[in-house]
Amino acid sequence: MGEQNDKALAKKGQTVGLVIAITMVLWLTANLAGPQLGLPGRYALLIDFAALAALFWSMVLIWQMWQARQADKQD
Repeated sequence: MGEQNDKALAKKGQTVGLVIAITMVLWLTANLAGPQLGLPGRYALLIDFAALAALFWSMVLIWQMWQARQADKQD
């Protein structure tokens, strides 16, 4: 079951990396394009909160991965 657990953790790690990378690219793009498109500041705040939510979700997954690794070490 160790190999299956390692594969699940690896997949979760790939998901975390992908979410962080996509979030940062979209956030930077939105912050650069927003003023050029004439979007009000409240949309920038909305984009910031969406990015923070995605990063918080990533941190939760990282914590779950860490907990799983710690439990695997103890067994």
